[in-house]
Amino acid sequence: MLDTLDAAAVRRWCAGGLAALKRHQGEIDRLNVYPVPDGDTGTNLVLTLTSAQQALAMDLDTLPDSGPTAHGHALRLMAQGALLGARGNSGVILSQILRGFADELAVAPTVRGRELAAALRSAAAAAYTAVAQPVEGTLLTVVAAAAAAADRADSDDLPAVARVAARAAAEALARTPEQLPALARAGVVDAGGRGLCVLLDALVEVLTGEDTAGPAPTPRSARPAATVARETGSDEYAYEVQFLLDAGAEAVAGMRRALAALGDSLVVVGDGREPEGTWNVHVHVNDVGAAVEAGVAAGRPYRISVTRFADQPEPPRGPVSDGRAAVVVATGGGIAELFAAEGATVVPGNPSTGELLDAIRGTGAARVVILPNDPNTQAVASAAAREAHRHGIKVSVVPTRSPVQALAALAVRDADRRFEDDVIAMAEAAGACRYAEVCHASREALTVAGPCRPGDVLALVEGEVHLIGTDLTDTCAAVVDRMLGGGGEMVTLLAGADAPAGLTDAVRAHVASRWPFVEVHTYPGGQPFYPLLVGIE
Repeated sequence: MLDTLDAAAVRRWCAGGLAALKRHQGEIDRLNVYPVPDGDTGTNLVLTLTSAQQALAMDLDTLPDSGPTAHGHALRLMAQGALLGARGNSGVILSQILRGFADELAVAPTVRGRELAAALRSAAAAAYTAVAQPVEGTLLTVVAAAAAAADRADSDDLPAVARVAARAAAEALARTPEQLPALARAGVVDAGGRGLCVLLDALVEVLTGEDTAGPAPTPRSARPAATVARETGSDEYAYEVQFLLDAGAEAVAGMRRALAALGDSLVVVGDGREPEGTWNVHVHVNDVGAAVEAGVAAGRPYRISVTRFADQPEPPRGPVSDGRAAVVVATGGGIAELFAAEGATVVPGNPSTGELLDAIRGTGAARVVILPNDPNTQAVASAAAREAHRHGIKVSVVPTRSPVQALAALAVRDADRRFEDDVIAMAEAAGACRYAEVCHASREALTVAGPCRPGDVLALVEGEVHLIGTDLTDTCAAVVDRMLGGGGEMVTLLAGADAPAGLTDAVRAHVASRWPFVEVHTYPGGQPFYPLLVGIE
């Protein structure tokens, strides 16, 4: 039994936690609620903690002469390594949980039960801060439950408090399907929360020498896996509102909450000045007045512009500015070549924070925009942007969720615009591009479009299954018809690595006969898993 957490114990926790995550990696990946082969929470957590362990292995003996304690220094190295290696939303949140531990325990002379409780409180706060729109029934709920239980224990007995926290986390994990309907429909618990439970069990094992890890809890009523909509912009919002704002960070935080309640596609970019800076604000709403009023309540908005999407013309294809740079995440050789032709620096899919940061610094530009092209990479991109600011590089993230949206965003860059205005224009162009993905179901599932079986063809529009078919070409044509039924003047088709010969030609011919006034562009994308990606502008 250990009565305090020292640097050696931190090191054993990191190594033991990583080993435990590797053992449970497949199990956590299978908690994915999509019937497509992209469930990788377990893999992302393993990669994130691998980076944390590497940071400890390289630098644990470089304790500064003054500042944090030995255990605090170890935790800071662990947190920094996790941040630079963070992959996916779960990895970024985990890195913030570790940062919360490090911030709280850095100067604590000893770490006993009450200090662990304080560290868990700090970890939960950091995790919630990392998420723009916190959702209960996720990793956030699990870490908050662990912190609350540790607080209630009110004890200096470190192993006892760790046990209480791990037990409360497991109980909270079992309840996640009751809080998040998508998990209930899928019959699974939250994948990120399960990963945290594995790490807390590993901490208990380090402190007690006992193997207390248990199997993943099973929801009361397990059902076939179901799909759930990813975070995405919605065409239910008719107006784009953008303005510059002079305000303090605390007021901007309140404005973020107000705007998030009004619409979506919210992008708020600051210049990093304290205590009051300049912010670029972009949001899609129906109530324009309320959006502007939220800005007025926060500070001094100016250069206000409002665009009605129905009136927006097709943007011109402009040249790339030599004074700025774009970093784009791409999966597929053809897609990478398209982005490179637009002058962008291309990073392979599912990058770590460190890999994105290296790409940003490698551009040599002082102003960089990142296009993540995947909801799961957005948190990593935001973390890389924050790190880049420390190096004096101004970075903005345009929240693209598909390569077709990134192509639309890159097409509207204008070297004559201010960088901030250019970012807003790119975000607007990306948001105006609707996207779809066509793939084969990897498992039996109950989707919002009905049940599917392995091998069925799924057409997902903006992340949600809209069509289930048996013939690939027919399903591709049908989803394009459905999307064009809502309007559109240009279709972009990206053929995947496994797309059969002639697929895009067949879809192009179908559009020509059914929608003769619609322009069609086809490219070999080379992306895995998805034979066809579709963009509608």
